[in-house]
Amino acid sequence: MNQNQRLLQMLRRGPVTPIDALQEIGCFRLSARIKELRESGYNIQTELAFSGGKRYAVYTLREKQTA
Repeated sequence: MNQNQRLLQMLRRGPVTPIDALQEIGCFRLSARIKELRESGYNIQTELAFSGGKRYAVYTLREKQTA
Protein backbone atom coordinates (compact mmCIF):
# COMPACT_ATOMS: atom_id res chain seq x y z
CA MET A 1 0.00 0.00 0.00
CA ASN A 2 1.48 3.35 -0.98
CA GLN A 3 1.56 6.52 1.10
CA ASN A 4 -1.45 8.11 -0.65
CA GLN A 5 -3.58 5.04 0.03
CA ARG A 6 -2.54 5.02 3.68
CA LEU A 7 -3.25 8.76 3.96
CA LEU A 8 -6.68 8.24 2.41
CA GLN A 9 -7.43 5.63 5.08
CA MET A 10 -6.45 8.13 7.77
CA LEU A 11 -8.64 10.84 6.23
CA ARG A 12 -11.61 8.46 6.15
CA ARG A 13 -11.23 8.03 9.93
CA GLY A 14 -11.16 11.77 10.62
CA PRO A 15 -9.12 14.98 10.40
CA VAL A 16 -5.36 14.67 9.79
CA THR A 17 -2.58 17.04 10.87
CA PRO A 18 1.04 16.99 9.71
CA ILE A 19 2.12 15.45 13.04
CA ASP A 20 -0.50 12.69 12.68
CA ALA A 21 0.73 11.85 9.18
CA LEU A 22 4.37 11.87 10.23
CA GLN A 23 3.79 9.62 13.23
CA GLU A 24 1.41 7.15 11.57
CA ILE A 25 2.72 6.81 8.01
CA GLY A 26 6.07 8.63 8.02
CA CYS A 27 4.84 11.36 5.65
CA PHE A 28 7.08 14.43 5.66
CA ARG A 29 5.38 16.11 2.66
CA LEU A 30 1.72 15.97 3.65
CA SER A 31 0.66 18.94 1.50
CA ALA A 32 2.12 17.25 -1.60
CA ARG A 33 0.19 14.03 -0.85
CA ILE A 34 -3.00 16.06 -0.28
CA LYS A 35 -2.47 17.79 -3.65
CA GLU A 36 -2.14 14.42 -5.37
CA LEU A 37 -5.34 13.14 -3.74
CA ARG A 38 -7.19 16.30 -4.78
CA GLU A 39 -5.96 15.84 -8.35
CA SER A 40 -7.40 12.29 -8.18
CA GLY A 41 -10.81 13.79 -7.38
CA TYR A 42 -10.97 13.76 -3.59
CA ASN A 43 -12.57 16.77 -1.91
CA ILE A 44 -10.24 17.59 0.96
CA GLN A 45 -10.83 20.69 3.06
CA THR A 46 -7.97 22.59 4.69
CA GLU A 47 -8.40 24.56 7.89
CA LEU A 48 -5.71 26.40 9.82
CA ALA A 49 -5.26 25.69 13.50
CA PHE A 50 -3.09 27.48 16.05
CA SER A 51 -1.28 26.04 19.05
CA GLY A 52 1.62 27.38 21.08
CA GLY A 53 2.04 30.35 18.75
CA LYS A 54 2.38 28.05 15.72
CA ARG A 55 -0.10 27.47 12.93
CA TYR A 56 -0.64 24.23 11.08
CA ALA A 57 -3.08 22.71 8.59
CA VAL A 58 -5.84 20.27 9.49
CA TYR A 59 -7.13 18.25 6.53
CA THR A 60 -10.62 16.75 6.38
CA LEU A 61 -12.01 14.47 3.67
CA ARG A 62 -15.38 15.42 2.24
CA GLU A 63 -17.26 13.33 -0.32
CA LYS A 64 -15.37 12.23 -3.44
CA GLN A 65 -15.93 14.69 -6.27
CA THR A 66 -17.48 13.58 -9.51
CA ALA A 67 -15.88 15.14 -12.54
